[in-house]
Amino acid sequence: MSAKKKLKTSAMIASIADEGTPTTSAPFGHALVEAAEKNPKIVGMTADLGKYTDLHIFAQAYPDRYYQMGMAEQLLMMAGAGMAREGFIPFVTTYSVFASRRAYDFICLAIAEEKLNVKIISALPGLTTGYGPSHQATEDIAIFRGMPNLTIIDPCDAVDIEQSVQAMVDFDGPVYLRLLRGKVPRVLERFEGYRFEIGKAKQLIDGKDALIISSGLMTTRAIEASDQMKEKGVEVAVMHCATIKPLDNDAILAEVRRYPDRPVFVAENHSIVGGLGESIASLLMREGVSVTFRQIGLPDEFLGAGALPTLHDLYGISTKEVVKTLEKYFSEDEEIMPTI
Repeated sequence: MSAKKKLKTSAMIASIADEGTPTTSAPFGHALVEAAEKNPKIVGMTADLGKYTDLHIFAQAYPDRYYQMGMAEQLLMMAGAGMAREGFIPFVTTYSVFASRRAYDFICLAIAEEKLNVKIISALPGLTTGYGPSHQATEDIAIFRGMPNLTIIDPCDAVDIEQSVQAMVDFDGPVYLRLLRGKVPRVLERFEGYRFEIGKAKQLIDGKDALIISSGLMTTRAIEASDQMKEKGVEVAVMHCATIKPLDNDAILAEVRRYPDRPVFVAENHSIVGGLGESIASLLMREGVSVTFRQIGLPDEFLGAGALPTLHDLYGISTKEVVKTLEKYFSEDEEIMPTI
């Protein structure tokens, strides 16, 4: 009996691209180098994670503007604050869990309270690693949403990341960005004229039967789910909300109100507690907008370790599971979806 070929996979995966999907390697690192060519005030700083946050690209191009702080995230944030006080634009990188759990107080008092121009770039947001709760930042948005003066960005793909770097350079104030690193898919190029803007949600796909408002890698899943549902005769709109805070209240309210009977799904690579879903739910409640509302996100629990495709299926954020969620909702309405 011949031995079966053993499939190899890794729990430490920071981005997922389906086979055949165009990708860009280290889009953040390359975009920062490009921005730094035009702006000598940009410096790169990390806490022993240059290679794993794609900052090594910047380090190779500008070694005299790169600072390795060692495994000391609190020191990293304080040093970044000091750089900002001296007129520099520090891009400080670490993992999302270390920024949100370990360095919170230092970010709050040294950076956010003083409105300093520090850009915090954090890899492995949500469920983008299979290394378990020690590395999975499933609650980072919930932790940071309550911090005054802090802008929160959750980019979808390499296009978003590339464009957000220059947007952050032009923006005066502290920013927290959830970084997709490594080989990052290029999804938004499909939408002609798309442009990332801080504080702006963007309508990508129109549809009268359902609306998905999404951020981060879940926008990719929402687009794929919309395409599959269209083949089944269901039109699913997709709105990409790359900025979690400040939320684009006007655009969201206008789109939700356009079809009052259309169900609203919020999809995010984050716990269903305290993230984009609850932010939009509270907005709708405050404005007196009554709609059918559903969340697609990670459960309120510590997640397991393993290969990411398996975990994404298990916790309901893979494209397959997003489609199942939509199908389940529409399965009872035979006029909309008679084949299910």
